[in-house]
Amino acid sequence: MAGKLASGGGGKGMQPNAEPNVIPFIDIMLVLLIIFMVAAPLPTVDIRVDLPPPGRPIYTEPTDKPTTVAMDDVNGLVFYYIEGELVPKERFRDRLLQVARERNPSYASDLGLLFSEAKVFVDADQESAYNNVIGLINEIDQTGFKKVSLLVKEAAI
Repeated sequence: MAGKLASGGGGKGMQPNAEPNVIPFIDIMLVLLIIFMVAAPLPTVDIRVDLPPPGRPIYTEPTDKPTTVAMDDVNGLVFYYIEGELVPKERFRDRLLQVARERNPSYASDLGLLFSEAKVFVDADQESAYNNVIGLINEIDQTGFKKVSLLVKEAAI
């Protein structure tokens, strides 16, 4: 038990001290902090980054190009266009396959690879009926193409 001297010489002597002694507690905390700082692993994460070789980048023009299929809805009649060429509905699938082979020479020999890798863009007017656009997408899907995207253009103001 710690004691405290009375002030002013009143003759009472030593009295009990109710204040805790925190100096040993601080010493122990500092020692533990140093131990944890030394024992903790360094926060390093190894990330493999493959950088391109130094020098000017070499750009090669891609040989494969997406095929654009457009649809026009005039007074309830639906017209299909492949790369700007009007195609009758009964010849649509054959012509789409033919144009896709021409525009994707690296996939032309393998039909399965052509269907899985060649891109087909659907270009439809905002005012076209939803049912007609979905019908065109279904025609492309039934032909066998898997990468079908909608072509979005900014509205002219």
